[in-house]
Amino acid sequence: MMSGDTVIRIESLAKRYRLGVIGRTALHEDLGRWWARLRGRPDPTLRIDQLLRQEAGRTALAANAGAMKDDAEHIWALRDVSFEIGCGETLGIIGRNGAGKSTLLKILSRVTAPTLGCVKVKGRIASLLEVGTGFNPELTGRENIYLNGAILGMTRAEVRSKFDEIVEFSGCQSYIDTPVKRYSSGMVVRLAFAVAAHLEPEILIVDEVLAVGDAEFQTKCLGKMQDVASHGRTVLFVSHNLAAVQNLCQTAVWLDNGGVAHSKDDVRKVVAAYEQSGRSTTGVVEIGDRKHLTVSPFQIRRIEVLGRDGRSVPTLKFGEPVRIRLVVACAETLEGVQTGIGIRSNGLLLATFLSSQDRFEASDVLQAVDCEIPGGVLLPGMFEIDAGASRFPGNIGLDYIRTVTAFSVSDVGIDRGWVFDRRRAGIVSISGEWSRMSPPPTGRAM
Repeated sequence: MMSGDTVIRIESLAKRYRLGVIGRTALHEDLGRWWARLRGRPDPTLRIDQLLRQEAGRTALAANAGAMKDDAEHIWALRDVSFEIGCGETLGIIGRNGAGKSTLLKILSRVTAPTLGCVKVKGRIASLLEVGTGFNPELTGRENIYLNGAILGMTRAEVRSKFDEIVEFSGCQSYIDTPVKRYSSGMVVRLAFAVAAHLEPEILIVDEVLAVGDAEFQTKCLGKMQDVASHGRTVLFVSHNLAAVQNLCQTAVWLDNGGVAHSKDDVRKVVAAYEQSGRSTTGVVEIGDRKHLTVSPFQIRRIEVLGRDGRSVPTLKFGEPVRIRLVVACAETLEGVQTGIGIRSNGLLLATFLSSQDRFEASDVLQAVDCEIPGGVLLPGMFEIDAGASRFPGNIGLDYIRTVTAFSVSDVGIDRGWVFDRRRAGIVSISGEWSRMSPPPTGRAM
């Protein structure tokens, strides 16, 4: 049983997928299987021998739940995940791509079933998992609002009472009677979020879909989620934007490779542990094959963070220039190659530093490209590095690696008398171009 203030309890949850298999069952078989599972009955579409093998497999899985390993046929998207979420709590779920975040939310939303373990939920759930989930593209925005309300268990009168608020929040007034298939992905997200947040669910689940919206709408969404939480409802928020997670959430869970890398705790502690995990202890990171998002004759093989003395370091003092070296391999001669470095903080891209377009000769020997960021630009904190390269004309992507490593700028500056004032706002410090003008003649108005 769940305690009075617990609305979600996750117990030893695991999900295994079989690679390369696509379901071919008819709709009536899926419905029959769902109805049987709801009543605790066995799958009616399976033969007796298949049921016996399935039960034996489940028993073996449960007995070896602590040693879940991927193989050539199966992959574990979640492995032995357990935690509780209280009423009115805002929980952030963070982790890299493929960590199992979306799979967890799909199980909580009853889109898919777990392989092992169970989930107990108390209250009505509204979910935003993917762009357009639950929307019929042939129906208008107006009709989809009523449809989604019905799916959430709302009466037509209840939806009607919230209709004007939903439309105003979404900003889709001019298109509300247009079929959703004519909407852009951003418009679909705006309307879907407005419906989910205004129909008063006890639990609101939001995946990374807000990344599709513009900055103004994302701010509105965060404000609305804070408002939902302040009224005693529960919010689960998945995002790579760590600043937004810290701004919205009280607690967080860090998932990695399907398991819990950091159990539920204060959001600042979990985010700090997550950021620290991406940090090299030497300032040098070798790029494995799986990190490359493209295949081309030009690849980044190593990234180094260098101090003033040219040695690789994971931490630099404030005021010290930051030199980032890309060690690349070029299998064929290429013209117009532009390399780039992206600097992130809490998942937000702060700045991109691009090289000039250059020629790289084909070589069996690795080549190095350096990018130097002047001292004093980055204020003390933790920073992540993106790296990439493209070819002109056409801006054709050659290589791209996101958040491959991290480094920190220390509170202590190269001037020993300088100590960082944490009340100082901002992440970067840029002097800009200042000029002083002569005052106007006496007696003239400004």
